[in-house]
Amino acid sequence: MNPAASQFTLSRFWEQGDAISHAVAFVLLAMSLVSWFFILAKAYAAWRIRRGAPAVAAFWDAPSMQDGVNALSLADPEKIFLPLAQQGAAQLTASSRPSLGGEMDRAAQATRVLRGAIQTSTNRLESGLTLLASIGATAPFVGLLGTVWGIYHALANVSSHGTVQIDKVAGPVGEALVMTAIGLTVAIPAVLAYNGFNRVNRLTLAELDAFAHDLHAYLTK
Repeated sequence: MNPAASQFTLSRFWEQGDAISHAVAFVLLAMSLVSWFFILAKAYAAWRIRRGAPAVAAFWDAPSMQDGVNALSLADPEKIFLPLAQQGAAQLTASSRPSLGGEMDRAAQATRVLRGAIQTSTNRLESGLTLLASIGATAPFVGLLGTVWGIYHALANVSSHGTVQIDKVAGPVGEALVMTAIGLTVAIPAVLAYNGFNRVNRLTLAELDAFAHDLHAYLTK
């Protein structure tokens, strides 16, 4: 192997790195693993949600509210649309015992329970997105921190020898720049996934809103 090329290897960079460089590398590795875990989990959940979305239209073909809830429970494994149907069914059979909610008129009660169901579904849809956004925003800077520290460490080692030679500087500095590349490698999938999941969530939330509107009209007819 060419001796000059052997200076530009990850193993050599790891050997030359100190505790801070290693810590930055471990942080980036942890961020990458967490990011990919959520990307794969959310992608699988989004696929199941979109596959079950047509069941909302079939809900209204059921002979009764309970039959519709039972059918929707089988077609909505992620329980995104199901809470609205369950709350609607519960509203039809709600007892008339004295309570603050019972003092509302029928339309207000339906609005309150459906709003709560939408909030529950929204929380499920948005879980993990904040973490993906945070990783996408911070990973490049973590990699840049490793690069800056690596360059500083490399220049300090070169200056300690008293003479500056380009081959002594190029290798360590080039290896330090690898940290920036790793940071971008961690950040780019997280950002793309975050944008993609937001697009799916907007579509799902629009369908949830339409479903809640139809249920409200049914419950207050």
